[in-house]
Amino acid sequence: MRERDTVAGHLAATLADLGVGHVFGIGGANIEDVTAAVARHPALTGVPAKHEFAAVAMADGCARTGNRLGVVVATSGGGALNLLAGLAEAHAARVPVLALVGQPPTGQEGRGAFQDTSGKAGSPDARRVFAAVTRFCARVDDPAALGPALSGAVAAARRGGPAALLLPKDVQCAVVDAPRGCPPPGPPDSDGGRTRARVRALVGRVRAAGGEVLVIAEDGVARADARAESARLIDRLDASIAVAPDARDVFDNHDPRFVGVVGVMGHPAVRGHAERADLCLLVGTRLPLVARAGIEDALAGVPLVCFGRAEPFVGPCHRLTGDLRRELALLAASLADAGAAPRPGPAPRAAARPAAPRPENVLFGRRGGRRRRPARRRGRVRGRGQHRRGRRPPPARAAPRRGRFVVALGMGGMGHSFGAAIGAAFARGRRCHAIAGDGAFFMHGMEVHTAVEHHLPVTFIVFDNNAHGMCPTREELFLDGVDTGNRFRRSHLGAGMAAMFPGLDARHVDTAADLHRALVDIDAGRAPAFVSIECPRRAGRVGR
Repeated sequence: MRERDTVAGHLAATLADLGVGHVFGIGGANIEDVTAAVARHPALTGVPAKHEFAAVAMADGCARTGNRLGVVVATSGGGALNLLAGLAEAHAARVPVLALVGQPPTGQEGRGAFQDTSGKAGSPDARRVFAAVTRFCARVDDPAALGPALSGAVAAARRGGPAALLLPKDVQCAVVDAPRGCPPPGPPDSDGGRTRARVRALVGRVRAAGGEVLVIAEDGVARADARAESARLIDRLDASIAVAPDARDVFDNHDPRFVGVVGVMGHPAVRGHAERADLCLLVGTRLPLVARAGIEDALAGVPLVCFGRAEPFVGPCHRLTGDLRRELALLAASLADAGAAPRPGPAPRAAARPAAPRPENVLFGRRGGRRRRPARRRGRVRGRGQHRRGRRPPPARAAPRRGRFVVALGMGGMGHSFGAAIGAAFARGRRCHAIAGDGAFFMHGMEVHTAVEHHLPVTFIVFDNNAHGMCPTREELFLDGVDTGNRFRRSHLGAGMAAMFPGLDARHVDTAADLHRALVDIDAGRAPAFVSIECPRRAGRVGR
């Protein structure tokens, strides 16, 4: 019997056919046939993690930044259950991740098998557990069922979100005659005629808006590879654009139409644009609480248009649910065909407030060393423009023009960035930076070892304030300063990493100037690096 004739062999070959290059996870007895098939396939690289949560984060980071399917494997029992928090993050953020989860042999289930999660004889039911955090979950009890199950899982993941296949040990080893492969993705929009009609109907609504148009974009724009299309639409509308916290990279932060980040990590000035808006376009975002905090009441009376397959958290709204990239391009083209005659500016709203000053974002440096000048009109015709003269320049801190900026705000799992940066480095082949606190490091920081093993260009930046920093902050704000034990005895993370991994470029800095020099030096190379930053507990800046 050839391995490629087994379920495990077909799985590995199909993943390669789908363009998957890396399979993340931790092996074990009940998934070892799949991991062995991955190891033997010339187009696949198995990447062992140190914890299954981090393995999901690697698959998640690979999928988000590489616009591809992320794949994670885990054995049964505790290994399988360790996937749940990471899959829940992918579920909330609609990231295409496929989990291949081992199960005990079918003949042993319900009979006291080790790590039995069949749901039989009082054991936990893995199918019910995983169904709660995936878009698709199937158990493959018959080798002949592999093809339909795999096709369903991949299709569900492509629509946005994780899928899981539960694979008993004996099924992985069984011979399968079904043809390998999943159906290729369908056309971007199978109801193209209806989509064009919906977009044409939307043109009238957009042109009927009396004044400012505000666009709020999320990382769905980047994952749909729709930056250029969204930029053309914003240009055609002469709209202001704000981005959700996990989307700093979807629009040029130096462009004068960029008004900042919205939500809990954002700039208060965005509220002023929301109050003045006569139409708001939600592009690739459901506008969850972390993205709408501070502007929800300002948008209450503003007509909304939502581009995206998922139902937004706000409403009512006019929805377009097809291919994001195509719909943005169609709307921009339709507006161009309809003409670009200027329209009068908006009458000021009674509730409008002056824009508040924008705070600096301490996590991002300004490139080029120049301050941007106030916005000036460009030499091209816009749909409207006179009301733009008072626009403030964009925030001084900006995301890299060619980079990705990812924040795991779906479930907010601490330590997610360590695995995600590793997955992104595999997907993009260029330097990635993981930014975390020391509390997150103590959870999943040993994934530094994975970066060292594979010599990945990842810089791990850890802000060390010897605490679960958010917890003491909330204790001071809301609990009269009661100490619930979230402050740690001081540690020396940079020195510890240097001692643990000889050859790793590990540093400790305590001033902003030292941090700048360290990052410039590290970025010149291709090796992994670790930087710990001394942070005073009660200060909001780097340094003493």
